[in-house]
Amino acid sequence: MKIKAALLLCCLLYYVCGKAQDTAIQLKDVVVTGQYRQQSVRHSVYRVRTISSERIQLKGATDVLGVLNSELGIRFSNDAALGETDVELMGMSGQSVKILLDGVPLVDRGSTRQSLSQVDVNAIERIEIVEGPMSVVYGTDALAGVINLITKKGKGERLAVTARVQEETAGREYRPFHGKGLHNENLGLQWSRRGWFASGSFTRNNFGGWQGQYTGRKKEWHPKDQWLGTGMLGFSHSKWEAWYRLDYLDEDISSLGNINTGNYRATDQRYLTHRYTHQAQAAWQLNERLGFNGALSWQDYERRTRTTIRDFRDNTETLSADAGAQDVSRFSTLFFRSTAQYKVSPQIMMQPGMELRRDVSSGQRIEGEPATSDYALFVSAEIRPVTWMTIRPGIRFSKNSVYDAPPAIPSINTRFALNKHMDLRLSYGRGFRAPALRELYFYFFDASHTIKGNPGLKAEYSHNMNGSLTWQVPGHTALRYTVALSGFYNHFDNLIDIGYDAADPAISTYINVNTFRTAGGMLEHTLHWKALQATLGFSYIGRYNRFADDTAYNKTNPTPPFTWTPELNANITYHFKRMGTTLSAFYKYSGIRPTYELADINNISVVHLAETAAFHYADVTATQRINKFLSVNGGVKNLFNVDRLRNTSRNTGQAHSTGGPVLMWYGRSYFLGLSFRWTKS
Repeated sequence: MKIKAALLLCCLLYYVCGKAQDTAIQLKDVVVTGQYRQQSVRHSVYRVRTISSERIQLKGATDVLGVLNSELGIRFSNDAALGETDVELMGMSGQSVKILLDGVPLVDRGSTRQSLSQVDVNAIERIEIVEGPMSVVYGTDALAGVINLITKKGKGERLAVTARVQEETAGREYRPFHGKGLHNENLGLQWSRRGWFASGSFTRNNFGGWQGQYTGRKKEWHPKDQWLGTGMLGFSHSKWEAWYRLDYLDEDISSLGNINTGNYRATDQRYLTHRYTHQAQAAWQLNERLGFNGALSWQDYERRTRTTIRDFRDNTETLSADAGAQDVSRFSTLFFRSTAQYKVSPQIMMQPGMELRRDVSSGQRIEGEPATSDYALFVSAEIRPVTWMTIRPGIRFSKNSVYDAPPAIPSINTRFALNKHMDLRLSYGRGFRAPALRELYFYFFDASHTIKGNPGLKAEYSHNMNGSLTWQVPGHTALRYTVALSGFYNHFDNLIDIGYDAADPAISTYINVNTFRTAGGMLEHTLHWKALQATLGFSYIGRYNRFADDTAYNKTNPTPPFTWTPELNANITYHFKRMGTTLSAFYKYSGIRPTYELADINNISVVHLAETAAFHYADVTATQRINKFLSVNGGVKNLFNVDRLRNTSRNTGQAHSTGGPVLMWYGRSYFLGLSFRWTKS
């Protein structure tokens, strides 16, 4: 009987699990970021990480940040005062990371990449991450790398209607559909016929904030309400394609103050954002040897700060008359980019291009109405002298109307196919970052701020060396196992930071500091076997200690040139095809984040080692197909209940930060969502 039971159990496992092998992704990843044409990751000269639409759905994320939070080399920092989140890539802050929407750079208010939280995650088809400077191809800000958000185009189906409702707690706080917790609703439509294609979607994100350790009306995480709309119309022919897309954001972040028991009044602030992103793109393949691409974009970004005094005795509200209490900041960008791809011979392909960009800003905290214009010409070539070698040299020439930009930016990327299953990539690139308009012309003076911009800033520039070795185990199609070992080194000059005005030390301003460096390595394993998908990775990233070469502070207490942080991540997904069930777990460990800072101890300036504590983060999710139209997903986010991290910094030096605990999340949360999809071929 025991033998029969064992045989029956084996048959059942084979029926449920073994037959599910075709649900694993068998097709090789295809990428477009930085490429002459769409091609596989294997043949790209760049090392590209992709996040598929399936992975986005399985994570149950309500914004792009929730998709990226378990990726190696990516870390987030939160500004509790403004309700914004910035991103760090490979040890470099968000000001060195280029955020693209379908290859077009997104406008941000300053160096903080808040745009990542202002894009509708329901409209994203996949995300491509390229590490290392991409300045020849994408210009300013691409020193650390590029994060390209690629949207759904809806060309594959004649008609599709999608809808999503997801409810999530914020720690232990929750109220259905509005207020406490997170509430996400989306409605989408895709259509195509005889070459025409169109899509549209509408999304509401409501976050009730998180009380945390605060009492009264104040919340550690500000309430946020977002309304996002997208619309696209295009036409595709055998040799050409053109489309137009509009993205709109309406965002309202509330910072509530506690009631003063003396006069029963409270000071509230609201941060109101409107963002319009227009873009038109076209591609024309004239013949087998010559093709053209073009992109035109107009972005209009407005952020309004509205400060009010609420009187709870008679329930009235008036505008605050304090300095800096009311502000409207506007940023607009006109962007044009055109490239040509010309096949000189079977071994040589050329890509010349041009790029124009004009940025305009205005507001109470901006001196005047400054504008900058940037003009660039670039050219690169893809040379294959032998079948196993690809060489891509490139150079970019740029001229800016305001800041001192490097006149020429070179790069060279190489790929060597050592055998059928192993690739070696080596690259060198010169990168640069233009000063943001806020860094050039910011002006904010009130009772607690004395900050102004510096029109004399120079562009940051860097030297980057990058290498990777990738090996894919030979085997049948049911098994794909890949190991990738990579390393990088960056040297920055003219790094922009906040310092003191030489004419008046009481005023803070932006200055170019001499040097900054980052270095690190990464080891990644990827496995696709039947119904199982898994990744395991480790990274070790070092950031330069600016006091290491300063003899004034290093005489009695020498410090190392780098501070290092380890990271470990593991992701696993299993499909039960017969049951229509998918189980996933996403885990990441972020090690201690050390940094050296100048501190005043007993009226003596000393170099102090500050540390931000290590933490573990994990999401566990499950998706169940109900029928061919409906599926439900749910799970636990932030399984280890992380909220704030111990921080020994005396003063982090940021305008809205302190030396206290670092706010990361709002504790363990639970979510449940229902998705609908109807298609007609």
